[in-house]
Amino acid sequence: MATMGRRILIVDGEMFAARELAAMLMRCGHDVAGVASSGRRAIALAASVAPELALVDSALPGDVDGAEVAEEMRRRSIPVILMTAGAESAPLRAACIAEPLCAIAKPVLEQELHVAIHLAFCRRVTERQLHDLDERFFAISLDMLCFLDFDGHFKRLNPAWERTLGFTREELMSRPFIEFVHPDDREPTLRQNAEVRAGGQALGFENRYRRRDGSYRWFRWNATPGAAERVIYSVARDVTTQRAAETARDHLLRRLQAARGESPALGELGAERGIMPICSHCRKVRDGENHWQSIESYFLQHTHTHFSHGVCPSCYAKEVERLLSPVGS
Repeated sequence: MATMGRRILIVDGEMFAARELAAMLMRCGHDVAGVASSGRRAIALAASVAPELALVDSALPGDVDGAEVAEEMRRRSIPVILMTAGAESAPLRAACIAEPLCAIAKPVLEQELHVAIHLAFCRRVTERQLHDLDERFFAISLDMLCFLDFDGHFKRLNPAWERTLGFTREELMSRPFIEFVHPDDREPTLRQNAEVRAGGQALGFENRYRRRDGSYRWFRWNATPGAAERVIYSVARDVTTQRAAETARDHLLRRLQAARGESPALGELGAERGIMPICSHCRKVRDGENHWQSIESYFLQHTHTHFSHGVCPSCYAKEVERLLSPVGS
């Protein structure tokens, strides 16, 4: 299995074991960037020699153990292979909680070391690809993504914020987030923020954010807390156009309702019921409470319409003229 040569830091309190490891690495085509017998020395060497990988003994002497060295290497983006005399050792468990690590048992066998180094770098490549994918998603998202710390400042924002509000991300992160919220929305926003920090979630919460030109945009939020990091992870969608459409619709409905008030027989009755039951014999109608009443009473109860009684031409011809005609004619 061919492996490209790497600069590797050895961290082992047993000098004999460290020399054996150095010899194995050179036979595998790697360079030894340095050898440290303590955790403090390892951290100092990592800063000066910039190794590509660190072999770290889990049972280091001194006040800085192998788990702490592994965590420091992780912060420096240096892959770690942890060497342990027992797979259940406390330092190994502690290190793997912080980040799953490649691990091999001591005494180290050359073939196992060769495979572990190969796997460590394969994993590093995969992690970088996933990180790059995450960065691309964050960058191209149409929604506004952000990390908001518990102190009320944005820690990370994607480019959608700049496109939507006109402020640079640096400007948005330089001031408390609440300063960008519409004054009328600040109190409910702070209440929602406190609920999320306490372990709740924001689902469909809406407020307004100020743009650089002084106008405001409506945002709809979904957010969840990261208690360990003391960060709120949030996604916001600009719903200003949708809100404007809803406002226009409500205005139109009010106009229609006003028009119906001028013609209630066509408006209120038609809006109240799609079908009005009416008796085919007495012509009474049934209301929503299953009561039968005359059409005149129903209209008077449900509208502002009053009836004036008259006779239509057909009824006049059939009934009134018949009554007025001489008997026997």
